[in-house]
Amino acid sequence: MKNKFLLLFVFTSLFSARAQSYLGYYYDNYAGVQSVLYNPASIVDSRFKTDINLASVSGSVGNDYYGFSVSDLLKGGDYDFELQSKKFPSRSNNFVANVDIMGPSFMFNIAPKHSLALFTRGRSIANVRNIDGDLFNKLRSDFSASKDYSINSQNFSVVANAWAELGLSYAAVLLNKNQHFIKGGFSLKYMQGIGNSYINANNVSLAYDNKGSNANFNTIATTGTLTYGGSQEFENTDYKFDRKSIGFGGDLGFIYEYRPDYASFSADDKNLNKYKLRFGLSVTDIGSITYKEATQRTHNLNGVRTEAQYDNLKSTDYLNTFSTSFSDAQKMSLPTAIHTNLDWNFYKKFYLNLNSDMSLTSKTALNTNSIENAVSLTPRYEVKWFSFYLPVSYMQYSNLRAGFGFRAGPLFVGSGSVISNLISNESKGIDMHLGLKIPIYQGNKKDKDNDGVLDKFDDCPETAGPIENKGCPWKDTDNDTVLDKDDKCPTIAGPAKNKGCPYEDTDKDGVLDEDDKCINEAGPIENKGCPYLDTDKDGTLDKDDKCPTIVGDKENAGCPWPDTDGDSVLDKDDKCPTVKGTIKNNGCPEVTADVMKKLNDYAKTILFEVSKSSFQQRTFPVLQSILAILKEYPVAKFSIEGHTDSDGKDTANQTLSETRAAAVMAYLVKNGIDASRLASKGFGESKPIATNKTKVGKILNRRVEVKLVN
Repeated sequence: MKNKFLLLFVFTSLFSARAQSYLGYYYDNYAGVQSVLYNPASIVDSRFKTDINLASVSGSVGNDYYGFSVSDLLKGGDYDFELQSKKFPSRSNNFVANVDIMGPSFMFNIAPKHSLALFTRGRSIANVRNIDGDLFNKLRSDFSASKDYSINSQNFSVVANAWAELGLSYAAVLLNKNQHFIKGGFSLKYMQGIGNSYINANNVSLAYDNKGSNANFNTIATTGTLTYGGSQEFENTDYKFDRKSIGFGGDLGFIYEYRPDYASFSADDKNLNKYKLRFGLSVTDIGSITYKEATQRTHNLNGVRTEAQYDNLKSTDYLNTFSTSFSDAQKMSLPTAIHTNLDWNFYKKFYLNLNSDMSLTSKTALNTNSIENAVSLTPRYEVKWFSFYLPVSYMQYSNLRAGFGFRAGPLFVGSGSVISNLISNESKGIDMHLGLKIPIYQGNKKDKDNDGVLDKFDDCPETAGPIENKGCPWKDTDNDTVLDKDDKCPTIAGPAKNKGCPYEDTDKDGVLDEDDKCINEAGPIENKGCPYLDTDKDGTLDKDDKCPTIVGDKENAGCPWPDTDGDSVLDKDDKCPTVKGTIKNNGCPEVTADVMKKLNDYAKTILFEVSKSSFQQRTFPVLQSILAILKEYPVAKFSIEGHTDSDGKDTANQTLSETRAAAVMAYLVKNGIDASRLASKGFGESKPIATNKTKVGKILNRRVEVKLVN
């Protein structure tokens, strides 16, 4: 009995594979009807008129417990898998198996934006989850009934299912606008159950206590619950097909394509891939199968049994010694998964694909299969009759794998692990797919002039033209670049803005009405055909008038002349624009008798060195005072006159008077008085103002006088 009890664990080693089918091939734009299994939206706007699958199969083997050399395994001979394979035991080893057979199936287009597919399919999947690899390794290698042993708390499950599918898929184009393209599709599946078997352990533990040869003292103590069931009793080895075991399921998918060069394609280019990036999202295997004749047993294993009680019992009879509950009509849930896919056309016929497959089912759910989560990166080259692809994938249980596949006309063959298996001695899986089909591709449409109008519908097949003109170019009789169909004056050239007609010039000012802001009033071109205004009516047009709203003089750019000093003499006529003056004196202040007296009072005190024209030092303040007065009258002209007494010769006195008058004038000019306002003159001793017989009289006669010149 002890060996029979181990059958439960031995059973788990029978399954080892993964559940991704046709790895690397699905993403090919020429995958045809096979692609409907991954994303039902893929069949619309495809490169096929019709694609007929004759037969195809995908199978795989892999796990995270055994690692082996595929090369040695294929050689056969003395290779002992159990002894020569490597073991990778852990607290949670997992196994999953998948065989996917596609029978006669086909897809076809029912309208330009609608497609259908009908497919048949046979599938089997088995999952073994959370097996304690360390325990399994121990029991497999050194179990002995004469030793005590124990199994700690275990939570594992085993699920195996086989079923057939009949599916109908529909897909349609949802959006086709400029560079954005979206299509969607769904599949409805009728399923016939073929076989189902499952085991689920919840906190199961076991302790075997060997007391010797007396069977009444050797005991097995167990805890936890164990549930198992299937489409027929475990003890029944005769397979019985149950037609009532049916179910329904479905798939749903969408694909978005980014088409930056959409303008270079026509609606008839059905044979060409138009996208730069393609993104797909799909959910597959939604649904379940109900086995009407199924049975399920749940055992409460809490208890202790002696060897005498269980010896010579079958495994199921032994389990029936515990509290047992029964149920029937079991539902098997499909391995629901979500798939995302990004395809990049990076150069001409070369593509790079990034794909992820994620299970949506719970690993702890009873009687539920699941796929192995995976991410793959696949570069490929594809044309109509040929493609090859190199998938590199990371599998949840089988780690990194690399493979190769190709499509050649009706045949495709590939494996997602062949490369890694050939170079590794620790392979954890094998997979392959192959198929035979009849592809009927979209044809190349003839359009010699590439105008989007097929030659058979084109009235001008050698010359490009629009569809609405039956492929012929529109005429332009007057050669004004406005086609006759849009030209209101087809025989007279005119601009497009005026619908092909020339513009008029109503006011005959040389500015066409299209540019003329005043079409009924003549005006210059620079003012857009409008006459210039004279707002203040001063004779200066506003365009030249610096003061357009104030009457002014044309010579002053239309502005009135200012009178800065407010003396009623306009600045333009005012010789002293910043100093008030009189009109009589051209706006400058008049030099009064008092001013002249003041000037001469200063002048009389100008002292020279004896018999010289150089000033005594004390004379400079006097000169500065004279200078200040002259600056107050900027336009007045003065004569500076020099006089001497009678001492000395007349000629010498004449010369001395002239040089002294000139010295005063030179000083004033040097200090800012315009030379044109001054004159100097010497009179010698000819004009005395007192007697030269007295000393006082001589002093008065030696003088400088300043006179106003009218």
